[in-house]
Amino acid sequence: MKLLFTFFNPSGGMETLNRIRGQALTEAGHEVHLLYTSGGEGRKNITDLPVHILSDPAAIGQHVLAGGYDAIVVCTDIWTMEHIREAGYRGRIVFEVQGLGRIEEARAVMAEFSGHIRRHADGLLFPRTDHLVALMKQHLPDVPQFCFDNPLDTSGFGYVAYPPKPYPIVGWIGRITANKNWREFIAIGERLLAANPSIYLWMFGDATLFEPLEQEAFELWLASSPYAERLIRHSNVPHGQMADYLSLIGDSGGLLCSTSHLEGFGYAVAEAMLCRCPVLSSDSDGIRRFVQPEATGMLYPVGQVDIAVRKALELMNDRQRRERMRERGQAHIRATFSKEAYAKRFGGMLKKLMAASPRR
Repeated sequence: MKLLFTFFNPSGGMETLNRIRGQALTEAGHEVHLLYTSGGEGRKNITDLPVHILSDPAAIGQHVLAGGYDAIVVCTDIWTMEHIREAGYRGRIVFEVQGLGRIEEARAVMAEFSGHIRRHADGLLFPRTDHLVALMKQHLPDVPQFCFDNPLDTSGFGYVAYPPKPYPIVGWIGRITANKNWREFIAIGERLLAANPSIYLWMFGDATLFEPLEQEAFELWLASSPYAERLIRHSNVPHGQMADYLSLIGDSGGLLCSTSHLEGFGYAVAEAMLCRCPVLSSDSDGIRRFVQPEATGMLYPVGQVDIAVRKALELMNDRQRRERMRERGQAHIRATFSKEAYAKRFGGMLKKLMAASPRR
């Protein structure tokens, strides 16, 4: 089948998801195209799939009608879905939800827009995350629902051995936004630096995407904190190089710290585990698909900095426990989130959608 995946911009977890599942579905015999309504730094990561950058509704409509797509997966962007239907597209549309920010924001979005989704979508797609499952059942129980894990490139992305750094590194991946909760990472990092001044903090993200008020507060911290000199920012690292950085963090005796309030899936954590990088994460719902507490990683209650610091120090100082978690984490990701498993589940979804009568 010929498939189109749409989103706002090629950045972060959605860029990763679309690129990996595009590869998986291509290998399974489908033709896959990507459409974004704006450009982004993540575009350079996509080398083997057709990518269309279109923002004008008329141009989007013309493209989908000329493209001959059997099915279109629209992630989050309700207005693009409406434009596609209004242009006259009569194929199957799947509305996808990967994450809608903090829980109050997610509830508000679903309450306001469920009618639009119901009118235009033939099915719903979302990862196995409790808050998303509950929201879909509550607001759209009459629309066919498909819930399965996102894929990772378990064969092409993983641990790379390098000479270890002479200092431990505590990493963080995300945009400077309220939901990603960068302030909590800084609070944890400051406490860890007080306990071990040799630590470095590495922050990875897209410096072109941020919430202005959050960015202003972050820049104020950079200008005023005595700990700022221990922080190194890495912006728009090519995805292929992230395996190197995550492996370095793991071998340094450090860890990846995730502080999000809410995650639908959490690619940063999953890819860290694939690279044998230990993980300490806030209990942000979707993250529980990867982090089995005290087995494949560590969880702490969001907002509880004291607990986070204690667990981080335990993970950094207890070498045997740390190595067990590295091994178990890597094995869990490899066994559960392969591209092949995703392609099989996605193919099953397409089969059911094509066999059913269109919903309009």
